[in-house]
Amino acid sequence: MSRTTIIRGINDIAGCDFEPSRRHIMTGAAAAALGAMVPSMAYAAYPDHPINFIVPWGPGGGADLLARTASTIIAKNLGISVPVINVPGADGIVGMTKLLNEPADGGTMAVLIGDTFARLAGKNPPFTMKSIIPLAIMIQQPSGYWVNAKGPWKTWADVKAAAQKKTLTVAVTGFGSADDITTRYLASKGLKLQSVPFAKPGQRYSSILGGNADIVYEQTGDVRSYFDSGKFRPVLFFYPKPVPIPVFAHVPVSVQEGYNVTLPQFRAVVVRADTPPDRVKLLATELQKVAESAAFKAYLAQQYADPNSYIGMAGAGAFMEDWLKQAADTIKRTH
Repeated sequence: MSRTTIIRGINDIAGCDFEPSRRHIMTGAAAAALGAMVPSMAYAAYPDHPINFIVPWGPGGGADLLARTASTIIAKNLGISVPVINVPGADGIVGMTKLLNEPADGGTMAVLIGDTFARLAGKNPPFTMKSIIPLAIMIQQPSGYWVNAKGPWKTWADVKAAAQKKTLTVAVTGFGSADDITTRYLASKGLKLQSVPFAKPGQRYSSILGGNADIVYEQTGDVRSYFDSGKFRPVLFFYPKPVPIPVFAHVPVSVQEGYNVTLPQFRAVVVRADTPPDRVKLLATELQKVAESAAFKAYLAQQYADPNSYIGMAGAGAFMEDWLKQAADTIKRTH
């Protein structure tokens, strides 16, 4: 709306010929009209344009599937487009950097997973908890060690015995990841385990089937097809309680074996820390609706995730702080 149009609108309401160069006193009606029109020019309703959903990993993975499941539901509820943008690289750091360089206007949110978050526990973290606002923890999955189902090891006792005699290689996402932190912790307990990074999930999985690695660290949902088809066998989960998924009831968890490390895989949705509170609240509310939907509950089941995965904004930050503290403490114990 042009300045001239505003003045004409005031003239119509006030019944006078108003010109800024003249020292007329505006009537109450004219002042109200101007006050009503000018803010509408500066501040459009939110959301009035697409909300970009950054996935700091490539298409087809667990983070990508989360974003696409949630974006479909949010777009329908808000009546806007919620495009998923894949920005892979450096264990998720490239995508998070993109989020933190975008305007803090609620127009961009991102998936932040445990593998990326673990980098904050090391030296020179690429960002900090003060850089972000966690809107919700959307999914928690037991992470664990998997072996080739056709190989010689059937149980964790088998793997443990082998690792006490010779070095076993563990396919991990990258150095400094939750995978690597956990493997280094077990190595500090006398097991001969060595992390071998594979940036792409397919490379990690084929390394087990091809004999290029002995163990792969992965969460339940990401290797479901390999488990369901009888190619992978879980031998140990790193989870603070027995895994609440019937097909894995027989698999021991780390705390039962005397290992004080869990670091379960989680996927949160975050925005920049300086995003306006009203927009943060709206996005958090929409994610709660996503978590309550039948489609999302089906997604959790399909991912072999904890059915009680969701943690709203009120508790998401505390969950992540506790997780990060455990990661930092575990790193200290391995040095």
